[in-house]
Formats: sequence, C-alpha cells, structure tokens
Amino acid sequence: MKNKKPAVLVLGSSNIDIVVRVDKLPRAGETVLGGERREYRGGKGANQALAAARAGAGVRFVTMLGKDAGGDAYARHLVESGISPDGILRCNASSGTALIVVDDKGENQIAVAPGANALLTPGRMRRKPGLLDFGGVVLAQLEVPISSIMTAFKRGRKRGACTVLNPAPAAGELPDELLRLTDVLAPNETEAAHIAGLGKTPETDEEFLRAARALRSLGPSQVVITAGAKGAFFMKEKQASWMRPPPGVEAVDTTGAGDAFCGALAVKLAESAAFREAVRFAVSAGSSSVRKRGAQGGLPSRRQIVKNQRQVRQNRFALVDFNP
Repeated sequence: MKNKKPAVLVLGSSNIDIVVRVDKLPRAGETVLGGERREYRGGKGANQALAAARAGAGVRFVTMLGKDAGGDAYARHLVESGISPDGILRCNASSGTALIVVDDKGENQIAVAPGANALLTPGRMRRKPGLLDFGGVVLAQLEVPISSIMTAFKRGRKRGACTVLNPAPAAGELPDELLRLTDVLAPNETEAAHIAGLGKTPETDEEFLRAARALRSLGPSQVVITAGAKGAFFMKEKQASWMRPPPGVEAVDTTGAGDAFCGALAVKLAESAAFREAVRFAVSAGSSSVRKRGAQGGLPSRRQIVKNQRQVRQNRFALVDFNP
C-alpha cells in the first residue's frame, strides 16, 4: 500500500494551443507582428491532469474531445502520457482551440474557442456510469460548464473527497453553491480580486490577506492565491503565510505555470499532506514549469519538483499586524 499512487479526478478542458511569439503584447486595437506560429496541446483541464500525473498521481481526466483529427491525436497523447482513458469522452464537435500570444518576457494573452469543451454536460457524463467515482481529490477549472463542475464536486463530497477549484478564467459571478462545494479555492491575484469583489488586484501583504479572508467567507475552508514570481499566499483558518519560489528562476514561458501549480497541489492533498506542504510542493512545480516553452512542455516530473522544493521558503507573519 505504501507504493500506491494518490488518486486525482480532474474535470476540465482540452484545447489545441496555437502560439505566436512577439516582442511585446498588443494593446487594445493594436496589431503586432510576431515570429513563427507553433502548435501545442493545452487546455487548463488537460494541463492540470498531466501535471498531476507527472507529479506522481493516478489520474482520471474527464474531458470532451471532438471526433476530429485533432481530437484523435489528443486522445492518443493523453493515454500515452499516463492518463486513464476512462474519462475521455467524444462528441460531434470541433475540439477546443486556444490562441496564445507570448512576449519576450514570457508573459501571455490567451483567447479560447471552447468547442467540444462546452458539451461536457451533466447529462452526457451520466451516460457513463461511475465516471465521477474516482479519486481522493476532485480538481476543476472554469473552461467547462459550471453545472458539470458542481455535479462532480457533489459526487466527490459524498465519498469524502477534497474539492479544489481553480477559478480560471474568471468571468462573471460564480454561483454561491459552487463556492460552498469548494474545499480549496486556488485563484491568481486577478481572479481573487474579481471573485472577492475588491477594487483592485492585491499587491501588499495587507491586501492579499484581505482578499483571502473575503474568499474564505464565501465558503472554501482553504484559500491559496498564486502571484507569479512572488509565489503563493495561502490561508487556512486563522493562519496565513507566503510561500516563496526559489531565487533566480528565469521565466521562458509562464503559460501553464498556474496549471502546474494546481496539478501538483491536488497530488499532495490526495497524499493527505498538510496544506502548507501541499502549497510548498505546488510552488516548486509552478516555478519549475516556466523554464520551458508550451503549457505542457514545461510540466515538471516529481523528481524535479522535489529537487526544486528544497529552495522554496515560507515567510510567516502575525495576523494581528493587519487590519481585517
């Protein structure tokens, strides 16, 4: 039993990423000439499922692919990468597509055409009995119908699984019921500000603490806010802290860093690790992923994460120093 892999159920999107590199990201209404066009496999769900598999979990990935050439190739890729085929569904629609622009600093802009992802509905999932009955952790994002996420979270809660929501991309208000069904909420700074109803993206420790408190008041018992090169700010009960990434990390491409973080976080939670240690492991994974190009190309192995983890440091502070 000691060698048994932790089990993670991931519900989410699969996209074909079309990437163009540019010197600078375009402003509204601006056209920027870039370099060559490259094509990768992505989608937040697929990225996080593969991140969890590479971090050491047994993964069932519930996703919807089109019955097209792109969907055929993607299904093969997932299975060859260690993902169980049990969750891969198909439909008569085009597979999802993402258009990504990346600048020379590794920052990016992304637009997504959902395609088959939008057809991952509760009704279609019910056609496959037992589809959602897997894993000690259920991980989801917002690139598939919210009704399907709530269905998976309810099913997970019934069997005692931990539910983790990466609320990306943030668009509109999230249902109160979804937030109440979420055990761990893992947004980035922009998403945290949007969901918490803050006037601006948090920058100071006080603002991150205010955002985390606001998010916890919506239902999740644990909150972790990713903040790029700053690391991750996390809160459980009345304890809050920063987990800082190793120094000197040079970002080649930040696409997929948040997905590497979430996949690794789910693995550690499935191993029943303390929340602090799960966040440390996830920060190590996220900081490792930015060293290579492509949302999936940079996803680190468990060995890489553990090696990098030694340099991840925690910055504690006293909550009494901050105004609520």
